[in-house]
Amino acid sequence: MGTGQIVAVLQIGGEFTTDADGLMSYSGGEAHAMLVKSDWTFSAFKHEISSTLNNLKVDQFLFKYFLPKNNRTLISISNDKDLHRMVEFHAESETTYIYVIKKVDNSAKSVVADSATPTNAIAVVPTTPDGSKRQKVCTEWKDVITGVGQVFESPKDFRDALHKYAIAHKFHYRFIKNDSTRVTAECTGEDCPWRIHASKSPANIDFMIKKMSETHTCESETVKSHRLASQRWVASVIKEKLRDSPHYRPRDIANDLQQEYGLCLNYSQAWRGRSIAQRELYSAHDEACIQLPLFCERIKETNPGSVATVVTMEDSKFCFFVAFHASLYGFEHGCRPLLFLDAVSAKPNKQWKLLTATSVDGEGDVFPVAFTVVDKESRENWHWFLEQLKYSLSASHDVTFISNGENGLWDEVPLVFPDSHHGYCMDFLIEAFKKQLDDAWTEEVRDAMVELLKRAIFSCTVDEFNQYMEQIKSESDKLAEWLLEIKPERWSDALFMGSRYGQYSCNISNTVVDWIPTRYELPVVQLVDTIRCKLMEMMYTRRESCNEWPDGLTPVANQKLQEEVSKAHSLNVMPTESDGDGNLFKVCDDSVNVVNIGTCDCTCRKWNVSGLPCMHAIAVFECTGRYAYDFCVEYFTTKSYRSTYSMSINPIPDVTLTDNSPSPATLPFPIQTRRRVGRPKEKPADPRITIKRAVRCSRCKGYGHNKATCKIPISGEALPALPPAELSDVHNKVESCS
Repeated sequence: MGTGQIVAVLQIGGEFTTDADGLMSYSGGEAHAMLVKSDWTFSAFKHEISSTLNNLKVDQFLFKYFLPKNNRTLISISNDKDLHRMVEFHAESETTYIYVIKKVDNSAKSVVADSATPTNAIAVVPTTPDGSKRQKVCTEWKDVITGVGQVFESPKDFRDALHKYAIAHKFHYRFIKNDSTRVTAECTGEDCPWRIHASKSPANIDFMIKKMSETHTCESETVKSHRLASQRWVASVIKEKLRDSPHYRPRDIANDLQQEYGLCLNYSQAWRGRSIAQRELYSAHDEACIQLPLFCERIKETNPGSVATVVTMEDSKFCFFVAFHASLYGFEHGCRPLLFLDAVSAKPNKQWKLLTATSVDGEGDVFPVAFTVVDKESRENWHWFLEQLKYSLSASHDVTFISNGENGLWDEVPLVFPDSHHGYCMDFLIEAFKKQLDDAWTEEVRDAMVELLKRAIFSCTVDEFNQYMEQIKSESDKLAEWLLEIKPERWSDALFMGSRYGQYSCNISNTVVDWIPTRYELPVVQLVDTIRCKLMEMMYTRRESCNEWPDGLTPVANQKLQEEVSKAHSLNVMPTESDGDGNLFKVCDDSVNVVNIGTCDCTCRKWNVSGLPCMHAIAVFECTGRYAYDFCVEYFTTKSYRSTYSMSINPIPDVTLTDNSPSPATLPFPIQTRRRVGRPKEKPADPRITIKRAVRCSRCKGYGHNKATCKIPISGEALPALPPAELSDVHNKVESCS
């Protein structure tokens, strides 16, 4: 309300429940309204509640509320400072929820939750110190791992589920094997046989539990639960609350995790978890707001014609688009009009995704055209990326897109590029097809079915396509129906209207992952500049390698053409009688195909699909004295390959040191640095002010020596045999000491 007071609705006698996502909802009870003023003390606050609720004995109740946009965690009101914070947090809200929870014994059951309505409420419900949310979460987490055969999307998802499972069942575990392909863990309890093993599924897609012990003998309420609360896990739990309440204290974090999850954390653990959450929430967004706009200008200054755009949004999110001029020029003047859309995880920067648009050169190698850094792969981010891509490209020719079609791409591509064609990525289609195969089939049958699918993809005519689809249908009607449901015009050459020129997939993911360091995280600016350096190196290397190539076709394209030439020697060629221009020919092998060299067409359609003359066309060329190289599409020529890499990506000097960059002290959060290994080295003292302490003997109290080297005997001891000169010195020292 912004007037020093907020409106609260008091509800009594309702019931609270928690859904699977941890969101709490309230239903039932009576409602009463009251005002809460910012200058009230906690005693005045309790007195007003008591009078509003018919002289309720407030000493028997606890007071809690939710932060704005957070219906997961209840915040306590126990003193004046807590009350003032609540009024401050809800100053812009029309109404605020405040719950009055009855104090009961630990054995009592508790149900505490929030209301989904846009009003504030105070509810009177019995509760326990731990709260029903903990009971609800633990009950759900007990079944997060069900047993052998359960599938997870990645090893990380499996490890997260195992962590929740251990918290719910209160046991500790250690990893025996833990990598990207397999995870094995066992219970650390004495003589406990519990063990679990998970690895990649046979299709090499999902992560599956292969072995799991049925018995667990060490489950105990006395387990030291603080060992289960890792720093990363604490950060993931408190991140949303920290976003709403930036001053979330470590002590409050420890108390909340104790009440909600039953985990006992010390101050240091809570502080480290909060530091990680702060870095993930604010560091990337601060960089986007401060450094990325400057970096965009540096890209445009050093590489004229490049496109670099950054857009910051709410909730610490941003989109950063980059397309270097050399890449745009190479795509438009040398590459085939074909773009592969893919999302790449920027490991180890797991909070970022790279949305990429990649073409292929005349050799079939990947040629990155543009990319953007986003927080996740979503329909909205893809739409923004496609709009930036359209702005960057010229409208001289239509483009064929290839993708997996997920996250709304089937709808977004034609929306932004209405005249384009959009097809399936073959690798994605094959992996999706493997998931549909019956587990009861043998490996040999599964491989045969995959081979039939590939032949259906490569079929150039409708008759060929129908032939292979009938063979698939004879094995499984369900598989044939599934293939027809995903529209063959998106993946079969016989029906696809776009031009793929024999390129069905693009392995850009592995290329980019190899470029990014995996041992440490990079800021977004350094991440993009690392990719720029790799692109610059790639373009220089390929430009130098093609200088010695002969004119004509690239080596890979020439090899494919020679394979067709070897097949053409045994074919019979006959000109058609009805052709007056001399362009139509009949070529006979097992069947009769008609070749039209005027329109670069053959009834087998391989010429149209691949862009290189088929064996029927080459047989005609040999009979008519023409050269096959003259009938290949320009994208496979050495000239086009050299045009692809004719431009260079220029360096960006001092990419992380800009003149207008703010100092670290002006940033909203201090820069988090990793502590070095080992004991910190002490700073050496200034030799100009060094004061050396004099050595004093504890035996004779003299200076310049210690007790071990003292030559003065104590009382009752005889003097050692010394030379006369040294003996006189000893006597003199004795006399001086006396």
